[in-house]
Amino acid sequence: MRWVIRLTVLLLAIGLLKLVGLDGKFYYPSKVQYAHPDELRLAYEDVHFKTSDGLMLHGWFLPARTEPRGFVVHFHGNAANVSAHLGLVEWLPDAGYHVLMFDYRGYGESEGRVTRAGTIRDGHAAIDYALTRPEARDIPLFVYGQSLGGAVGVAVAAEREEVAAVVAESTFSDYRRIAARHAQRIFFSKWLSRGLAGLAISDGYDPIDFVTKIAPRPIFIIAAEDDEICFADLAQELYDAASEPKEWWLVPQAEHLGILFGAREELIHRITTFFATAVEGNRQ
Repeated sequence: MRWVIRLTVLLLAIGLLKLVGLDGKFYYPSKVQYAHPDELRLAYEDVHFKTSDGLMLHGWFLPARTEPRGFVVHFHGNAANVSAHLGLVEWLPDAGYHVLMFDYRGYGESEGRVTRAGTIRDGHAAIDYALTRPEARDIPLFVYGQSLGGAVGVAVAAEREEVAAVVAESTFSDYRRIAARHAQRIFFSKWLSRGLAGLAISDGYDPIDFVTKIAPRPIFIIAAEDDEICFADLAQELYDAASEPKEWWLVPQAEHLGILFGAREELIHRITTFFATAVEGNRQ
């Protein structure tokens, strides 16, 4: 009888997951301001632009401090808002890149409620807006996505020929796959975790389904060896699925989005070299 009760509870729980889904667990938006460009002595402009479904998004434009080498659209991770991710891109203006940071719908000052499809719309809106800026004329446009932003950035860049190259840092291959890996910490069963993730997490816009479409433009996938949020082997899956030209860097003893703080000079050198090489490749 106990096992009947347990099985019934489990089936009811699975049914509930099927009904309500858990896609929203990928997103942790906040309205709190954690940092500001003034604090880092960065020039900036508050910007607002609309999505194709009429929502107003907010972002920051950070101009290059030297002769511009490119225009970077930054796709941030799943938590907080642009103000919490400013420290991860503050080096780009010094390196000669204009930067557009933006918040997905429901994050920070952006309108609406976040959804997976919505993040894709928002990414396209950011690319559209970047291309209207006079600063974007006659220089290459790059996508730099981190964590969840890497997944969104890959899907968006695959459909935008205007993007010259993509950097995806500490990201993953598939929404259900990463959900299953986290569920396994609770259920201790790989098959049960995969089954629950399959029921609770919707499919669609998985980066592994888009990454092959980025070629012949180059992609650089960066993973942290000790990443317990976006596991390195899931980034490796994304890299393996990508077509050439592509680059891979597994950073030893690094944690999720901690590469800049532990290997700052190498990260900056590798990304700026990748961007420069991508431009030269496009000219040939």
